Amino acid sequence: MKKLGRKQIFGILSAVVALGVAAAFFVHDSAEEAAFVPYTQFVEWVDEGLVQEVAVGEAPVIAFRLHNSENAYETSNPRNPGLTEQLLLAGVDVVEQGSFAGITSLLPFVFLGGIFFFAFRAMSKNSGKGAMALNVSASDISQSDVNFQSVAGNVEAKEMVADVVDFIKNPDKYARYGARMPRGMIFYGPPGTGKTLMARAIAGEAGVPFFAVSGSDFVQMYVGVGASRVRELFKKAREAGRAVIFIDEIDAVGKTRASGGNGGNDERDQTLNALLTEMSGFSGSEGIVVIAATNRLDTLDEALLRPGRFDRQVEIALPDLTGRESILAAHAKGKPMEKSVNISQLAKQTVYFSGAMLENLLNEAAINAAKSGKETIGQNEVDTAFYTVIAGSEKKDRSGIKEQERRITAYHESGHALATKLLSPENSVAKITIIPSTKGAGGFCLNLPPDKMYYTKSELERQAISLLAGRAAEEVIFGEENITTGASNDIQRVNALVKDYVTKYGMSSKLGLATTTGEAADTECREVISNLYEQSTELMRLHKDRLDKIANALLEKETLNEDELDLLLA
Repeated sequence: MKKLGRKQIFGILSAVVALGVAAAFFVHDSAEEAAFVPYTQFVEWVDEGLVQEVAVGEAPVIAFRLHNSENAYETSNPRNPGLTEQLLLAGVDVVEQGSFAGITSLLPFVFLGGIFFFAFRAMSKNSGKGAMALNVSASDISQSDVNFQSVAGNVEAKEMVADVVDFIKNPDKYARYGARMPRGMIFYGPPGTGKTLMARAIAGEAGVPFFAVSGSDFVQMYVGVGASRVRELFKKAREAGRAVIFIDEIDAVGKTRASGGNGGNDERDQTLNALLTEMSGFSGSEGIVVIAATNRLDTLDEALLRPGRFDRQVEIALPDLTGRESILAAHAKGKPMEKSVNISQLAKQTVYFSGAMLENLLNEAAINAAKSGKETIGQNEVDTAFYTVIAGSEKKDRSGIKEQERRITAYHESGHALATKLLSPENSVAKITIIPSTKGAGGFCLNLPPDKMYYTKSELERQAISLLAGRAAEEVIFGEENITTGASNDIQRVNALVKDYVTKYGMSSKLGLATTTGEAADTECREVISNLYEQSTELMRLHKDRLDKIANALLEKETLNEDELDLLLA
């Protein structure tokens, strides 16, 4: 349920207070119900000077009060025209009944009516901003404060969207050639690669307002609300003139619709239809472009991806080596980095890091330096941050770890490192450690492959053998009965890799190019994994002396870098 605004809360509280005040008046009135006395008694009290005030009028009774008494009294009204004069001569205060008294009795109702009027007026003004309306704040439609200079890496993506900026700035230029402005673009790629930043950069380069919403903003339990919000968003963009509309997580409303009209989500379907209709309604000269972002392009409805809707699909991928170096350099600006920190080397060690992870890496390094009271950020702080990002913080208290567990971890990680060095020398084994982390890892071996577009069949097989080498080393050194649960993550990764090897890449010698699934594929996966594990075990037996060297060095130093590993294997 959406939170109420301050005006709405004030209106509700005012109504409650008004009801309380009115109730108090009514209770007070009921508590002061007048006592009736005969007229003769009234005249007697007047003569004795006991009556203080009398309310006269045309009512069947007249009300009066006595001196030094809070009680109210009534008596029959003789309707005597000379009564007022007699009372005044006797020193009694006389008021006209039906004037002051009547108005006083109406005050609670007047007060209550006024409070309700202002309360409902305030609520009605905010009705358009309630749960059914789309909340686009001022910051969302302000001029974007970033441009392409703010986006490090993603050179290819910037080239693909550069003409769109010119389209937005000069739509008439392209209209002369009969060129239609792209109505929409889909940015897709892994999380943290900078899809939102790229969209803001386009708006910043074009100098137009930037409307940013999330796909979840259109998802409601009430049918028709999402479609209404879509129309509201596009209306605001048209009012602003040229603009960039950015819809993050478009798959929240743009997933493939159910065929046949059964089993679908009516609200989501209506919202998607409204989005398609609004995009089709753009003219080529409006200067409005819609950018959507998703991590799962394969789940989107085909109607969204056809030309005329989201015309372009731009991949915002994980940065390559050059991109990582430029991203790290950009985030290092403004930080007191020591000259000993090699940004180029760090870029080589951060394969598969997204832009957000790289920013987080240097931020963690800065936090480490601040906590230790250093004036600069050194290599030690960067290494600690790297470990934190990869595996979590180092576990400080290791008193509960038995020596046998340290030996098992040392041989397990040594198995990974040895297999990688023997089978994939082009890979970088940047770090091996047996220091446990707060995330539950007993240690890790950081195996960094070079940036590649494709992997050969033999490369995939060698990768799988290296993943299995940790379990293989445990079996060779401690025996088959003493293997541990430490290889659980390795086994999951090997199974995923071999499944793609068999069913996706068509590299199985038995199944060939048939991308079948089911029992036949499962049987082949088991046979492939079994064969690869045998090769990994044989590799550990053949090079047991080297395995012992690496494990003993780890037990002594706990952490080895690549140079130290190369010296051990020389």
